[in-house]
Amino acid sequence: MTWLEVVGIGAGVGFFSGLFGRGGSAIATPLLYAAGFPAIVSLAAPLPAALPSTLVASWAYWNTGLVDWEAVGWCLGVGLPATALGALATRWVDGAALVLVTDLVAIGLGVRFMLRPGSPQEIVRPVAAARLRLAFVAAGVGIASGLLANSGGFLLVPLFLTVLRMPIKTALATSLAVSAALAVPGTIVHWALGHIDWTLVAVYAVSSVPLSYLGARIAIRTRGRRLERRFGVFIAVLGAALLLVSFR
Repeated sequence: MTWLEVVGIGAGVGFFSGLFGRGGSAIATPLLYAAGFPAIVSLAAPLPAALPSTLVASWAYWNTGLVDWEAVGWCLGVGLPATALGALATRWVDGAALVLVTDLVAIGLGVRFMLRPGSPQEIVRPVAAARLRLAFVAAGVGIASGLLANSGGFLLVPLFLTVLRMPIKTALATSLAVSAALAVPGTIVHWALGHIDWTLVAVYAVSSVPLSYLGARIAIRTRGRRLERRFGVFIAVLGAALLLVSFR
């Protein structure tokens, strides 16, 4: 492992995070683990780095009026305490097992994006889902975010599309805004548990932050269905490859 590899991982993950409205930890964790970092460090390090990168990407979407603040409010109100509970639960869950779960989730989501991309409709409209559905999404994403040490974006976009019926770019923009906030409690808890290598976080963030903004700007100008399908291919292949590395 070299720090140059970490910079490369941060750049790649940051770009795709901004492009597809995700915090990026679901991808960064197995990559850092494959690069030689301990499992629990690989799980925790991308989380604090996701805060500045998602904020920067979210700002790009915010300027276009794509963020749905009703959904953001509900996701934060329910998701923040759920994230802290999920992070605390990692004290009793093996780090290597969590990495395996991350790989499997990445493959499943990749297949879903390839086969069933989001709606091509790209206008901004309010979320019409009931508050109970918003609370369900927020609680589920929050617990998974804390448990898997990521900011939740890899689950937010699919749930926004399928459960809340959001247009694709609104889902991407809202996901980034929520992911930035959900990264905070998980970071605090994992820091208290001694899981975070701050040198790794700093090196990773140097490249992930500017590339996440670039990815967001490109996404705003690109058709949503095409983005989802291409990302589905990428994340499914990457997840399968890293799953094989984990087994070896």
